[in-house]
Amino acid sequence: MTDTPNRPLIAGICAGALLLAAAGTMATRSPAIAPSPKVAPGPIARAPVPAIDPAEAGTTATAVLAGGCFWGVQGVFQHVEGVRSATSGYSGGAAQTANYDSVGSGTTGHAEVVKVVYDPRQISYGTLLRIHFAVVADPTTLNRQGPDRGTQYRTAIFPTTPQQKATAEAYIAQLGGAKLWKNPIVTKVERFRGFYPAEKYHQDFLTRKPDYPYIVYNDLPKVEALRVAFPAHFRKRAVTVYPIG
Repeated sequence: MTDTPNRPLIAGICAGALLLAAAGTMATRSPAIAPSPKVAPGPIARAPVPAIDPAEAGTTATAVLAGGCFWGVQGVFQHVEGVRSATSGYSGGAAQTANYDSVGSGTTGHAEVVKVVYDPRQISYGTLLRIHFAVVADPTTLNRQGPDRGTQYRTAIFPTTPQQKATAEAYIAQLGGAKLWKNPIVTKVERFRGFYPAEKYHQDFLTRKPDYPYIVYNDLPKVEALRVAFPAHFRKRAVTVYPIG
């Protein structure tokens, strides 16, 4: 298993291999610090504050979100204050097909997702959804995000509680009514069938390899957009799955 996954520039594969030949020489930056403000922020949708966002009980809660290639989704939520962990993985299909090679076929029912464990006393589920739609994913592209194509790159919300389901459905309806995008929202609220962590080499990818071409072009701008659009929720140092530095 290699430290840098081979992601060729074809439909259905996370197209991180832009300039793939140069990837082997890309430096790993440490420690887990957010990108410099010199990075231009990516698109920021003016997602409104959720009208329905009830408080969740306890000190931890779990959100499971799909927004295209999990490298960038994980990278953004690792910089959100109140998030305790953000883990890349798969959801929507069976356990036996929850691996990168199978999911890459686009036939397993899985989406690339990130499991976000957070403290609901510090950040609400609705606020996580707001961040997701504002800076992470375009909810109007069906089975596609950026250069990536396939059902595994769909945008989806996998609620882990009935309350989350109601909140997610209400917020998507609210976003639709706000008409922030020219095209209709295609993001679905799907039944949660379990979460399966992705292979170790996918974890913390943005933080470990900020100079990897796919990350430079597609994902660092999302982290910078988070910093610009949500300064009160931004943390400079990423919370990572594995120790870095």
